[in-house]
Amino acid sequence: MRTFTTLADLKAHVGQEIGTTPYLTVTQEMINDFAKATLDFQWIHIDVEKAKTHSPFGTPVAHGFLTLSLAPKFMADLFRVESVKMGVNYGANKIRFTSAVPSGSNVRMKATLMEAEPVQGGLRITANCTFEIEGQPKPACVAELISLLFE
Repeated sequence: MRTFTTLADLKAHVGQEIGTTPYLTVTQEMINDFAKATLDFQWIHIDVEKAKTHSPFGTPVAHGFLTLSLAPKFMADLFRVESVKMGVNYGANKIRFTSAVPSGSNVRMKATLMEAEPVQGGLRITANCTFEIEGQPKPACVAELISLLFE
C-alpha cells in the first residue's frame, strides 16, 4: 500500500508504476454471485459439470467484467491519498479481455499512473491496469481506467 499525502504528490508519479496487488482467488461462489447480479447465466460461467466436458478450459471461467470489477478493490489495495475525501469511477479508454480466468485462479493487478489532470476540486487520473493470472504468461485483462479523486 502506497500512501500519498496530497493529489499533488500523486500527480508527481505520472509515468511510474503504482504497484502490484497481492493475489486474490476468484472462486466459483464469486462467479455465481456475479452471474446473479448481472443476470449473465451462460453455462461457461456457472455449470461446473458441462464446463468439465464442453469447455476448452475444463472448468467454469469468470465473466470478463467480473475480473474488471475487481479494479476498485485492487486500486484501494495499491494506494491511498490522505487528502482525498472521495473518489469515483469515471470510465475507461480501452479494455481488452485477453485470457480467460478459470474458477479458482489467483488474480492480481498491476497499475501504472499514466495521466493526472486537474478538475474542479480534484484530479482525474488515468491508470494502465493489467490483471495477471498466477502462473499464466498472458494477462486476463488490460484496461486503461479513469477515476476522479476529490479533496
